[in-house]
Amino acid sequence: MNYGLSFFKSSYSGDRAECVEVAHVPADFHKGSYSGQGQNCVEVADLPCGAALRDSKNPAKGHLPFSSVEWTAFLTSARTGRS
Repeated sequence: MNYGLSFFKSSYSGDRAECVEVAHVPADFHKGSYSGQGQNCVEVADLPCGAALRDSKNPAKGHLPFSSVEWTAFLTSARTGRS
């Protein structure tokens, strides 16, 4: 199941049949709505299969992907104040 992402064989896999496939995360990160006016904020990118988060101060350090189920549970918990 590819969840709407375009996967391709990793360049490090060589000619082997057993290889790693990767997909690029869209680069359309935007500031999280709960980040306020400060410059230290969380950025969010919508994915076909959920969402990804990254630190606005260190975007090159990577991101954390979340499935649709995980992202929905997180948002529901954040909105209701439950942990």
